[in-house]
Amino acid sequence: MLVNEAIRAREVRLIGQNGDQLGVVPIREALRIAQEAELDLVNVAPTAKPPVCRIMDFGKFKYEQAKKEKEARKNQKIVELKEVRFSSNIEEHDFQTKLRNVRKFLGDEDKVKCTIRFRGREITHSGIGQQVLERVAADVEEIATVERKPKIEGRSMIMILAPKTDK
Repeated sequence: MLVNEAIRAREVRLIGQNGDQLGVVPIREALRIAQEAELDLVNVAPTAKPPVCRIMDFGKFKYEQAKKEKEARKNQKIVELKEVRFSSNIEEHDFQTKLRNVRKFLGDEDKVKCTIRFRGREITHSGIGQQVLERVAADVEEIATVERKPKIEGRSMIMILAPKTDK
């Protein structure tokens, strides 16, 4: 934003400190009015014809903008992608332990990437791996949706789960 002497237009549409329209005035006149009020002349719409300038306390304006941005950043949630690796010949207890991790990540509102890595000749029985991933999806269907169905990529099968949103 251009402020005070940095504004290069000959005349500007001036808005007073209370928001009232003061009309189109030469830049010198606008600067004089701003100095008399001990405030700054700020170009709020530089692309308009003529540019729109407002009389305000620029330091206070910048402070309030920074405060609003900080508040907006504080309220937003960054969704992370967590990965849980299964194997095609996983035992029941190991499956339940990894499933507990999947539930915990989904509870924290993170996406979960479930991966099965096929080693050696296990790739020939990829159906077994798909059954494991479908079982995971079925066990967490009340708290998650399948964002990407099980799909083989190289020697791995990948499925992505996203937490259900309560809207």
